[in-house]
Amino acid sequence: MLVLWYRLRFANAQLSTHLGVSRRPASKLLFLDLGHSISEATLQKEFSDFGEIAEVKLVKDEAIKRSKPYAFIQYTSQDDAILALENMDHKTIDGRLIFVDLAKPGKDRFRGNLKTCGPPKKQHVQDTQDEVADCWY
Repeated sequence: MLVLWYRLRFANAQLSTHLGVSRRPASKLLFLDLGHSISEATLQKEFSDFGEIAEVKLVKDEAIKRSKPYAFIQYTSQDDAILALENMDHKTIDGRLIFVDLAKPGKDRFRGNLKTCGPPKKQHVQDTQDEVADCWY
């Protein structure tokens, strides 16, 4: 229970730091490894036993018009989210083992830092052996 409390407090600190908002309870959960055939209505029905749900967002792939294997569920209270996290992590739904974790801020997490891949580009370096340094101390 102490670990869950720490994770929730850490998520609150991340929200206030990254998004510039006041501290609010971390009640949004991330559900991983869901089946592709699961629907938002099914998720609403399965997870409403733990408390009142404010929002269910099943992430869909626009290219293939199919749901991705993860979803976000926002509970109205932090206690309901803790209860769902404790009871549904590593449980089986529709024959698949699911994992539950606290949702973390996504879009603003990198704040404009670009990701690069591949080797660094070679830069042209001038020979400075022929030049005399002009230093004034």
